[in-house]
Amino acid sequence: MSELRDTGDRYEMDEQGLTSWADYRRSGERLYIDHVESPPPLRGSGAAGRLMAALAADARSKSLRITPICGYAAAWLRRSKEFRDLVQ
Repeated sequence: MSELRDTGDRYEMDEQGLTSWADYRRSGERLYIDHVESPPPLRGSGAAGRLMAALAADARSKSLRITPICGYAAAWLRRSKEFRDLVQ
């Protein structure tokens, strides 16, 4: 597993030579998560969850609030005791 990369409009993480990603938009102090996806071989392995944890930790370190547009991101954040406070 690699470190989180922020390309400016997408967060990315590599595992097993494959990249999971989360497309986002930033407006002021708000991060809108538009879409989260992992390649088919990584689905069910927790890769998207690890990406979300790293993304949420990065948002917290930058004092950002998260508005999940993506259904997966919304469900993950709702279940997360550590990061659900970032959702608005």
